[in-house]
Amino acid sequence: MNTPNMKQNNFPKNIILFGDDNWFHLLPLTFTRPIAELRVGILTIKEKWEIHLNGHVSYITQDYLAEKYPINIEDDNLLINSTLLPSITILNYIKQLQLNEALLLGDELLAARLSADQFDLLSDDPASLKTLKGINLEGVAGLNISRIMRPYDIFMLNGQEIQHDFDIITKGRKSQPISDTNKVIGKHTVFLEEGAVMECCIINTEGGPVYIGKKALVMEGCLIRGSLAVCEGVVIKMGAKIYGPTTAGPYCRLGGEVNNSVLFANSNKGHDGYLGNSVIGEWCNLGADTNTSNLKNNYLPVKIWSYVKEGFEDTGLQFCGLIMGDHSKAGINTMFNTGTVVGVASNIFGDGFPRTYIPSYSWGGASGFTTHQLKKAIETAEIVMKRRNQDMSEEDKKILEYIFHNTATNRVQ
Repeated sequence: MNTPNMKQNNFPKNIILFGDDNWFHLLPLTFTRPIAELRVGILTIKEKWEIHLNGHVSYITQDYLAEKYPINIEDDNLLINSTLLPSITILNYIKQLQLNEALLLGDELLAARLSADQFDLLSDDPASLKTLKGINLEGVAGLNISRIMRPYDIFMLNGQEIQHDFDIITKGRKSQPISDTNKVIGKHTVFLEEGAVMECCIINTEGGPVYIGKKALVMEGCLIRGSLAVCEGVVIKMGAKIYGPTTAGPYCRLGGEVNNSVLFANSNKGHDGYLGNSVIGEWCNLGADTNTSNLKNNYLPVKIWSYVKEGFEDTGLQFCGLIMGDHSKAGINTMFNTGTVVGVASNIFGDGFPRTYIPSYSWGGASGFTTHQLKKAIETAEIVMKRRNQDMSEEDKKILEYIFHNTATNRVQ
């Protein structure tokens, strides 16, 4: 009997991605989702782990999100810290785990393989983690672990993740034909999925690959520098100028000038205006000629709002633009200052620069804010979703209601 192969064949398919204290550091993007539902590269963190481990994911997350994102516990479970991004190194360590063993980084749990009984014990008594045998990576020379710990990590790591996802998605597959009306230069690959259309564009892949998802449309005259991920159903408007590494999540609309930004899904930046070094949640809309500053006039590192500190935190980055939670909107000609953070379901409009921290359910702009009432916010969200043939679930409404009530103290009443 070949014991190593037997262990590999019996490796658990039930993956539980858990959120730790970093869930709070990743607000406002995590107000409406577990960490593992964040998109970086082509795929979400959840999708990456499912592909790499050929398993099925459920979550340990905040109580108010658990109805939409429930947990599934089986006899043999693989727990993985949601902030972790898969890599060959991390995958090799995880696959060495035997039942009731843990992978640690100092005192922090990165992954564990647990029986149902051991899972219950750990849930009741987190200190029992110390009794688990396994591997501790603290002090391992040359170890490079990629993690999403802050919102800006998403655009900072987007280039490497586009490449990683591109490699695994396209391995052994052939791209759909690329029309000869396009001009392609550079050392990396352009890959078109079935139903994707791209005509009369200039694509430079010197900086990374370009992935065009199913039924995506890249209109005439677009200027593209990789790396770029255009997910399923995306529309890139005529004459868009896109600098990588940038991701347009499923069914987004993209136009104007975009640089090193990630849009999760179903969000629109469809007109002229600049978006740089930014992360935009789902169901957001940036009106025509919305512009984001991603560099301070004095070139000093950018500070952004921390929901944990309830104050501004130094990112250490010279370039940082806009972080926007789900269902928020910006009217035409909106100007966002460097390092602006906008919560969930806010509506920003008017001239001048609004403040750089805009709480969830804010309504207004530089001249002041009032509360965007919950009923009106949900009505708008339902209308927007119906335009994409989607209905808002009761679970989603409960999540938005929870956020409204639990962020009330942050708003101007």
